[in-house]
Amino acid sequence: MGKDHPDLHRSSRVLFRRPSRVPAGRRSLDVFDLDQLHQDHLDNLARLDAIRSAATRIAAAHTPHTSILSLRPPGFWLRHRAAPIDRLGRTVMMLMAEPDRHAEVQASLSDHFDEVIPVPAPAEGLETSLVRQLSPQMTRDAARCVPARLSCRSFDSQRARAPATLVAALLVMLGVLAPGATLVGLGALALVTLLLFTLLRVAGLAAALRQRAPPRHRAPTPATLPMISVMVPLYREAEIGRHLLRRLCRLTYPRDRMEVLLVLEEADDVTRQAVNCADLPDWFRVVEVPRDGPLTTKPRAMNYALHFCRGEIIGVWDAEDAPEPDQLDVVARTFDQAPPDVVCLQGVLDFYNPTRNWISRCFTLEYAGWFRVLLQGISGLRLVVPLGGTTLFIRRAALEQLGAWDAHNVTEDADLGVRLARAGYRTEMMPTATYEEANSRIVPWIKQRSRWLKGFMMTYLVHMRAPRDLFKHLGWRRFLGFQAFFLGTLGQFLLAPVVWSFWLVALGLPHPAATVIPQQVVVMATASLILFEALNICVWIFGARAAGRARLALWAPVMPIYFMLGCLAAYKALWEVFVAPFFWDKTSHGEHGGISDS
Repeated sequence: MGKDHPDLHRSSRVLFRRPSRVPAGRRSLDVFDLDQLHQDHLDNLARLDAIRSAATRIAAAHTPHTSILSLRPPGFWLRHRAAPIDRLGRTVMMLMAEPDRHAEVQASLSDHFDEVIPVPAPAEGLETSLVRQLSPQMTRDAARCVPARLSCRSFDSQRARAPATLVAALLVMLGVLAPGATLVGLGALALVTLLLFTLLRVAGLAAALRQRAPPRHRAPTPATLPMISVMVPLYREAEIGRHLLRRLCRLTYPRDRMEVLLVLEEADDVTRQAVNCADLPDWFRVVEVPRDGPLTTKPRAMNYALHFCRGEIIGVWDAEDAPEPDQLDVVARTFDQAPPDVVCLQGVLDFYNPTRNWISRCFTLEYAGWFRVLLQGISGLRLVVPLGGTTLFIRRAALEQLGAWDAHNVTEDADLGVRLARAGYRTEMMPTATYEEANSRIVPWIKQRSRWLKGFMMTYLVHMRAPRDLFKHLGWRRFLGFQAFFLGTLGQFLLAPVVWSFWLVALGLPHPAATVIPQQVVVMATASLILFEALNICVWIFGARAAGRARLALWAPVMPIYFMLGCLAAYKALWEVFVAPFFWDKTSHGEHGGISDS
């Protein structure tokens, strides 16, 4: 090794220099030359740095044994920080950053090898060598790790345009030839979807009311803390970096049992420059995702970065998130006490700028009803929980079993929630919140909401390709809950203009449907609409109180006006399903830097 790397050989010949000899005649108090000792210490540190640098280059220069690497997925080697370099029969020599863990690696490879000989090597060089060898495979897998039958990547938008255009033309023709009958049919459909979603909200409200107050003294932390890896996907985040580090450094979880992975796109120079300017602690890591064609989505980046995670629990935060300091402690305790089929935990999402303007107030109120009422009820009823894109934590084994995230789905979180339920797993809500920036501008709000609704449309279409299989996997209760959530969510936005028309009756004006059906039926439909809106207002009021923001409840009556924006977003989403199904309409962040609003 010395011949190949003379810098290492030279640096290792004399590692430490002895202090200079004390001149004769010096007094005992002056026996050491402090300046010389200090210089010798600096020289020794420089030699150590040279040795470490040379050792890192040696580890990085070695090409791992390709055939042995193929025995396990890339994540196995990166997680154990091990690289096989040679074999002799059923014995393998392996560079390892943690040689004392070689028994664990040997047990995993026992069907191929009887003995693993560990060779100590620096982690940085090992990772460089492994990434160079495995990156092409990881890049391909990141976009296609979910089976095609459960992924929207096989959705052919061009083939779908013809039938979609035919349906739209048929609706227009019916609207012209029989406007009254068409309005009645669409009105009935709109009220049914509104009823479905209202029932979910009411079920959530009932579940929230039944919830017991949290114990005064929290449950003890498990004796053996799990390793938790949290990914923070970043894309074109020039302003967010200066706040992210400060927020995450408040976490109280032991640093040696956690890691935060900042996930960047290879071509994203803006974010890379922001990260390079930050002084990251040693429990932070940066993962750059190689470019692979035009697809640049958050789930694809997380699929790639998953290989680098060393934790048994995988979490996700967004770039602007500010989790509660004890959030990871809550995750560890909740998983420790949960049944084996609970493999995913979803936290509450709240906002630190709710009073910026009326949009941020309504946005915060909507999320209070969503996370503190609706999702609580869905989880309590053991229905399909559509996950949020942040503050979710999942057991790594279950995540890898499912193929991680669908890289082509722009609401990869909701899709993952459906696939978890199909596999027989459960998601529970946990009593911890993460605060982020509420969208407070109309155009970014519409863009963000259209992406969510497009993802819901794609998720519904994917899982309803084979409704019998979906019914078999979910059972009748969760199948009906799936229909209520997705059809209710999409229907109340797409059919909102039809629903609004019934307010004509409430104002004493004639309704076009009265020419087709009796006036009493129109009045009953209007009364149902008013009842549904009243129940929804109750949900938002309860959500505001549960979030500790009672004053926001005053904005509940104007929520129908706020949701008018959702109608625009829904039709933008419907258009993109057939024009740009995989386009990720990014939401800009960083306008409100800190947590100052209460």
